[in-house]
Amino acid sequence: MSLLRVESLRTFLASPAGDVRAVDDVSFDVASGETFALLGESGCGKSMTALSLMRLLPDAGTIVGGRVLLEKRDLLALSEAEMRAVRGRGMAMIFQEPATSLNPVLTVGIQIGEVLARHTALRGAAARQRAVELLEAVGIPDAARRLDEFPFQFSGGMKQRVMIAMALAGDPALLIADEPTTALDVTIQAQVLELLGALQRSRGMGMLLITHDLGIVAQLAHRVGVMYAGELVEVAAREDFFAAPKHPYSQKLFAALPVPERRGGALETIPGSVPPLSRQFAGCRFAERCAQAWSRCREEPPAWHEASSGHAARCHLYDRASGTRHREAGRQRSAPEVVSSTGLAQEPGAYLLEVRDLQVHFPIRRGVFRRTVAQVRAVDGVSLGLASGRTLALVGESGCGKTTAGKAILQLTKPTAGSVRYRGEELTALPAARLRALRGELQIVFQDPYASLDPRMRVGDIIEEGMAALGTAAAAAERECRTAELLERVGLSADMRGRYPHEFSGGQRQRIAIARALAVAPRLLVCDEPTSALDVSVQAQILNLLKELQASLGLAYLFITHNIAVVEHLAQTVAVMYLGRIVERGSVEEVLGAPQHPYTQALLSAVPRPDAAGRREVIVLSGDMPSPARPPAGCHFHPRCPRAMPQCAARYPDETQLSATHGVRCFLHG
Repeated sequence: MSLLRVESLRTFLASPAGDVRAVDDVSFDVASGETFALLGESGCGKSMTALSLMRLLPDAGTIVGGRVLLEKRDLLALSEAEMRAVRGRGMAMIFQEPATSLNPVLTVGIQIGEVLARHTALRGAAARQRAVELLEAVGIPDAARRLDEFPFQFSGGMKQRVMIAMALAGDPALLIADEPTTALDVTIQAQVLELLGALQRSRGMGMLLITHDLGIVAQLAHRVGVMYAGELVEVAAREDFFAAPKHPYSQKLFAALPVPERRGGALETIPGSVPPLSRQFAGCRFAERCAQAWSRCREEPPAWHEASSGHAARCHLYDRASGTRHREAGRQRSAPEVVSSTGLAQEPGAYLLEVRDLQVHFPIRRGVFRRTVAQVRAVDGVSLGLASGRTLALVGESGCGKTTAGKAILQLTKPTAGSVRYRGEELTALPAARLRALRGELQIVFQDPYASLDPRMRVGDIIEEGMAALGTAAAAAERECRTAELLERVGLSADMRGRYPHEFSGGQRQRIAIARALAVAPRLLVCDEPTSALDVSVQAQILNLLKELQASLGLAYLFITHNIAVVEHLAQTVAVMYLGRIVERGSVEEVLGAPQHPYTQALLSAVPRPDAAGRREVIVLSGDMPSPARPPAGCHFHPRCPRAMPQCAARYPDETQLSATHGVRCFLHG
């Protein structure tokens, strides 16, 4: 029997361009103890579906049709007072961004207590004891003390755990998890996913999981629903979906994933963008971007068809009357093109960039006289080497010092000690005039293009600014011509030069940031998490672009990321960073194929893999990374290491060379 049944749900948003059909004729059901995953890219209507179920729509939103039955009770027929009793008790929601969902001026205990007061009879000491139990259940240590702390005193992973504790406080029958691990590192993500799975099994809850990550779906879901442009387009059991996705959109999502088998080739991309949902659709909403579409797809909305037993797709290809021949022809047309990676395959020669014992320490000052009482050791002795035309991936959890190391290499942050040599020149000792002259050869693409692009400048002016400042193109006509070429080179139109950053999507803004960096003809590009906030199809476009630029221009990339799949696809060498130090380095095949440091092993095991097998053994690390202001004695990783030995707490291990290119800092290999 279904715990939740959604029938023909339709939610519209009022806008100047007309009604936006954010959720349009969506139907599905969730059973007790089952996880149903809503999968799709940003803007497809997943979160709006969840908000419709909770009746927490924005002012412009209206539910115009359908039914939402929770334990056979129609939620859309309830008054707002009755609905308040359902929220938290009948169904609860974990919101996507805990930093903005938690009240910053109330302690965690007060916020959990509000849920208990609304949905249980617990008060006073009994409510506090229950709140402590909830925090302990979600794995927060020293729960009794932390109950009186404010949200800003918790890490990102801990805030997400607090959100889970609040959602569980009313003992709901259904839990809605909206992108519950989006902003988390893979190790913390593994902890949260393990926690959600364990809590669901122990409580028998139904779960509606909203995500765009196929790996998370493979790990947690029992059934999958794929959304596109406000509609459900495919529904299947997890095993059937990962074994053979049926809808062309689902197939494109899988083809866009960076996996080892596609290393050296181009990832498939989805041309165009999601159509505006304010327009009237004559046919299939995916037809404009579908390689298998034919005239019927543009003229007639597809109905649901049974592609196989229990596996349904909203697609004309599975209409027995006319779909088979088009499906076979479409498979031939949409075969992925594999391109050569000549720029990536060259053997390393002399290093373009050499970093030795780089340190960046930030002083902690206290008191009236602001005396230095301690140091934050953000980067504590990093050594790297990078040749022209090669990619070195610097991986690790948030807070390990990756971004600080990248900025210190470019001298955007002043190093405390160490050497940074670029083409034989010591950057740390260069006078300002000479360093400025080299700026054109050393560029960076920041993680968030929306924050790094000036919102008051047009795109053309943003790209031209570097050329004018560094004198690489003195004449205005030359700069305009170069800007047009760069926009075309990164897959945008030269006509877009007059637009502002807010008029572009996230993937397009990242392309603009890359064009700005390329404008001054760099030889070394530091890419700081350039794909972390992008959907899988947009990520594929950016990765293809970076590989093509490297092959044609011979660029060297220092790629800062925690996305292991991207590392496998793009890099030749890998350095794993933990708490300011490199703990393992080597080729991609050595480090990712046979990791030797326990931290690297945990990092790789925690990466959700999109495959039919789904669930697998994960090395779940205890706790969060220690503060770089108070690093543990000995090996910094030993408090979290499942294989720690007594000597690990005594001193930091020296590097052991396992091969000519593979080194590890661990007593297990001493």
